Amino acid sequence: TLPAAFEMDEILYELRDYIAGLNCGRWDYIFSYIKTFRDRADHVLPDRGAVTMTTHFLRSYSQLLIQTCHRRGAFAMGGMAAQVPIKNDEAANRDALDKVRADKLREVGDGHDGTWVAHPGLVPVAMEVFDAHVPGPNQLGRLREDVQVTAADLLRVPGGAITEAGVRNNISVAIQYLAAWLRGSGCVPINHLMEDAATAEIARTQLWQWLHHGAALDDGRRIDTALLNHFMDSELFTLAANRHDLPFAEAAQLLHEATEAEECAEFITLAAYDHLE
Repeated sequence: TLPAAFEMDEILYELRDYIAGLNCGRWDYIFSYIKTFRDRADHVLPDRGAVTMTTHFLRSYSQLLIQTCHRRGAFAMGGMAAQVPIKNDEAANRDALDKVRADKLREVGDGHDGTWVAHPGLVPVAMEVFDAHVPGPNQLGRLREDVQVTAADLLRVPGGAITEAGVRNNISVAIQYLAAWLRGSGCVPINHLMEDAATAEIARTQLWQWLHHGAALDDGRRIDTALLNHFMDSELFTLAANRHDLPFAEAAQLLHEATEAEECAEFITLAAYDHLE
């Protein structure tokens, strides 16, 4: 979480007899960033797809984690590559593997000791990168004393646009995830990416943030209730027309209520528990 990024030394100290290291949870960090600054119009994020680990605030967070862990003799674990293998499309699968490889090259180059992936089929790619660039069992010897990260670095808002495609994707992902969650699945592949509670929460809280701060799309349209409802009805119609075994309407209602609520809920799953069968 964002607050935890400011207390990594303290966390390592308090758990010193039990802790192995810290994990760079990228999706949880973005979700926490949105929640922390939910009422700040100057901290509105762009499309979810534009908030990558190469943006300044996430790269700063990652490098500070490595420096802090290695100074204390703890392991620095990289983040999850969300791609999943794509069957029956060799070109698309190759592109997905290339993205995983580039992500792991960044991590190993920065000094992470290990990493993780969303699907076991991607383990060989991650292992190949780390085996090629880490001669020993870890990189604890890389203290990264060159890293100079300030509070401002951890809080810098990334650039980028808010697009209709980005808004629609957030709506679709949130509805699909919630529908699957209501049927007992907490981790769901959507559009060849593994979505979990944190990624779905990013989609949901961004919708709330954009609506309540009156953010504008890159084409100039203001994001208001009417526009979001139009997009939501459209995405729900598409989902329901293609699949009938998941409660999309129920999920859409949960999303609608959470998005239009005066206060941004800490977790949408808290309200969703009342709908579990």
